[in-house]
Amino acid sequence: MAAQYTSTVANSPGSLPLRLGEEVATALSEGRGVVALETTLLVHGLPSGVNLEVGAELEAIVRSAGAAPATCGVLDGMAVVGLTSEEIERLADPSEDAAKLSARDLGICCATGRAGATTVAGTIALAEAAGVAVMATGGLGGVHRGAHESWDESADLAALRRHPVAVVASGVKSILDVAATLERLDTLGVPVIGYGTDFFPGFYLHATEHRLDWRVDSPVLAAAAFAAHRGFTGGGLLLAHPVLEAEALDAELHDRVLNDALAALERQAIAGKPVTPFLLSAMAEATAGRSVEVNRAIVAGNAAVAAAVSVALANS
Repeated sequence: MAAQYTSTVANSPGSLPLRLGEEVATALSEGRGVVALETTLLVHGLPSGVNLEVGAELEAIVRSAGAAPATCGVLDGMAVVGLTSEEIERLADPSEDAAKLSARDLGICCATGRAGATTVAGTIALAEAAGVAVMATGGLGGVHRGAHESWDESADLAALRRHPVAVVASGVKSILDVAATLERLDTLGVPVIGYGTDFFPGFYLHATEHRLDWRVDSPVLAAAAFAAHRGFTGGGLLLAHPVLEAEALDAELHDRVLNDALAALERQAIAGKPVTPFLLSAMAEATAGRSVEVNRAIVAGNAAVAAAVSVALANS
């Protein structure tokens, strides 16, 4: 039985501050595929100018596969699943001072009327609320290095357990503790399936040394696996899709730059939410923008896979 509150507002299901974009609402009503897209990548992850290009590119990729893009964010006290291009541009404008929204932040952001860009956790929470089953991103958040002392772990992991959404990502960001992240996903009961690979992807790198238990090679099989998993457990799933080897960052350069960035992080005593943006920015600067190009290739490839999986789900 659902909990009852003394407030009639709290008890009203219609009180949820959520709006569907017209394209998303139409696709859902017609039973077509929809792919949720985050906005933290555009607002806090990519350089100005490039960010809006990437946002438009991802939406075009999703549409070309026959699905509807559902770029998510919060504006004017309303969570939106399916922002317009004008709304995305507004959200990315530095003068808007958009907050970085995990799932826990959505309600307070809406209540205070502040603008916010959604992380993976925030996006999949909105996706479930809207009835969207698939999301595409670059890299999942995870367990940070040194988490045995800091307890720094991304909310993305627990959100994947709570929300029945299939997330297509190229592993976790390589600035994280990959082995510990995989252990946490295992503990949380979140399946990790390689899409066209037997090894967990390394975000900027094509692969890590971590072999996966499961692999699928088609969107139809990926959709079937997710549908069955969702039926048994009600939770989400990580579909691990690697960047192409030809588009990946050089491994030696990656390791050298990452170690330098981690050392700078420690010297400056940066912790919490600023960690990931700091390290991504340091990687971009040290690689003369090459890491940004790889990131762009990663999210484009994942958007294509997510769109194909969403279409397969809709047709199943």
